[in-house]
Amino acid sequence: MITAIVMVHTAADRIPETAQAIADLEGISEVYSCAGDVDLIAVVKVAQHDQLADVIAGRLSKIDGVTRTDTHIAFRSYSRADTEATFSVGLD
Repeated sequence: MITAIVMVHTAADRIPETAQAIADLEGISEVYSCAGDVDLIAVVKVAQHDQLADVIAGRLSKIDGVTRTDTHIAFRSYSRADTEATFSVGLD
C-alpha cells in the first residue's frame, strides 16, 4: 500500500464542501480540516504509484474550491495501530 499525505489549500468559503468532495473520492482514506498553513490534509492510500497521479492530479486537484496542493509520499509508518494490526493478523 502506498500512502501519500496531501496538503490542500482551498477557497475559504468552500472548505466544508471541498473536504466532503475529496473524502468521496476513491483512494482517499481520510480528510482533516486543520489550522495552520493549509486548510485540509488528505490521506491517499493506493496500491500502485501510477494511481497517485489519477487520484491527486486527475481528480483531487480538479475539485471546485481546491486552489493548490502539496503532496508528500510516505516511506514507512511508525504508527502503533499499524504495528498492532500487523502482529494481530491470524490470531483470531
